[in-house]
Amino acid sequence: MTRIAAVHGALPAHRYHQREITDALAVLRRPAATAPERDRGVLDRLHATACVRTRHLTLPLERYALLDGFGQANDLFIEEGLRLGEEALRAALDDAGLAPHDVDLVFATSVTGIAAPSLEARLAGRMGLRPDVKRVPVFGLGCVAGAAGLARVHDYLKGHPDQVAVLLSIELCSLTLQRGDTSTQNTVAGALFGDGAAALVAVGRDHPRLQEYAGPQVVATRSRLYPGTEDALGWNISDSGFTIVLGAELPELVRLHLGEEVRSFLAAHDLKPDDITGWVCHPGGPKVLEALQDALALRPDSLEMTWRSLAEVGNLSSASVLHILRDTLALRPPPVGSPGLLLALGPGFSSELVLLRW
Repeated sequence: MTRIAAVHGALPAHRYHQREITDALAVLRRPAATAPERDRGVLDRLHATACVRTRHLTLPLERYALLDGFGQANDLFIEEGLRLGEEALRAALDDAGLAPHDVDLVFATSVTGIAAPSLEARLAGRMGLRPDVKRVPVFGLGCVAGAAGLARVHDYLKGHPDQVAVLLSIELCSLTLQRGDTSTQNTVAGALFGDGAAALVAVGRDHPRLQEYAGPQVVATRSRLYPGTEDALGWNISDSGFTIVLGAELPELVRLHLGEEVRSFLAAHDLKPDDITGWVCHPGGPKVLEALQDALALRPDSLEMTWRSLAEVGNLSSASVLHILRDTLALRPPPVGSPGLLLALGPGFSSELVLLRW
């Protein structure tokens, strides 16, 4: 089985309270001249009910007004993404007691910028990764990529059980800001998303240092696409960059599909939701989390670490579940040997489930 050796999260230095971000966005937005007060009221309401207290942003708030188009934002994504990604990856390798040249595979994901060469390729030389390191850069999985990336790392290590694989997530959501878009979905996104990176180091079952690591094991995974839901979540890409697609039907899709999906996955391993001692769930927003709790009939404290992460850093897209996994291990470690479940949702509409053994 795959063993998680270390998880580390990295956040930009610029941290703001939700009200500060709300006020800054009110200035940046250009509401219809006939209804500016109504627009500000919607902005205030959606930000106040997002269950987010603070977020970390790539830039100081005042600099977002100076961003001039998609090209400049993407240049910043590369520059700042490399810095944050290097911080996360170096720290995760240090925590695992491994060096960059020990890494055999890097699975790198982001959905908030584009780079060719990809970010992990640009990091290879400056970090000392081997020239023959295998790289899998992925764009388009969105928020599900933290869970899907761990699942694909597990797939690789099953075939290369003596090796080291790394999952690197870099998400600078604030750089996708659409200043002139006053739609509800853009307003909701502006209330939820923050910036951050994370790195996870894993080793295969035959790695010589396997027994040194106390992290959870990956037992099994499941990927699922739900046909007919392709328009529920994702990006529209235009001259101004990435415009969020965030359907109001998402909570209902969670209620419709996730309860049955999780129960059938667990049943295949002779488990029920009540057996899970640690839930590591992507913080898609309060309505999505409430729908997930309802669909699985979870106890109020089951998603405590997810709600905590949403409040403290917002939704970090694919990096969120890795931050929550780190926090779970550090602050609320489940009993050794008990089952855990890591899950995330993303464009497609899709879900990814990863069964863990703590």
